[in-house]
Amino acid sequence: MLIHPWDAGSGEDEWMHFVRAQGFGQLIAAGRGRDLPVVVPTQFALVSPGEVVLHLARPNPLWAALAENSRALLSVAGDWAYIPAAWKAIGEEDPRLGVPTTYYAAVQLVVEATVVDDLAGKAEILRTQLGVTEPGSDIADPASQERVLSGIRGLRLAVTEVRPKFKYGGNVDDEHRAAVAAHLVARGGPGDAAARSHLERRTPLP
Repeated sequence: MLIHPWDAGSGEDEWMHFVRAQGFGQLIAAGRGRDLPVVVPTQFALVSPGEVVLHLARPNPLWAALAENSRALLSVAGDWAYIPAAWKAIGEEDPRLGVPTTYYAAVQLVVEATVVDDLAGKAEILRTQLGVTEPGSDIADPASQERVLSGIRGLRLAVTEVRPKFKYGGNVDDEHRAAVAAHLVARGGPGDAAARSHLERRTPLP
């Protein structure tokens, strides 16, 4: 992933907040000697800056790829908004000559995967995920669901590298960013509020 200096993450808190807020990504395992990697859309729980946990069904093709090569990539992207060409022009600038773009956030976590097959280990992973997705729920403890546990395998992903990107107009001046922020408010489409929040948080407007 190309990351320009003005799009680079500002620190651990920024990328962790984004990844936790998304909670869903693509886990990619290259395996060995394959024509294509295995790509699995999945829910996950970010336990700490150094660990992610999740579970997948036992028949999932990812297991074979991880058996060949335990190194994988968790890709998380979101909070995107299309920025039309005309929005990039201010004052006397010709809106027809504006350069359209897309604002978005993306974090790639390079990980080393450890498969968890024992019932206690899988139950603990499910508890962790439920603590994120259903905090305070009175759902039955996963350890009591042996039939369910037998149909899944758990994964603990040790994070070895983080590649954060927050592409929200950091390469232009305050006046141009303010114009785009105003357009995002006016349009009010899916993702616009999140994009504007990122824009103003990363490069505060006057």
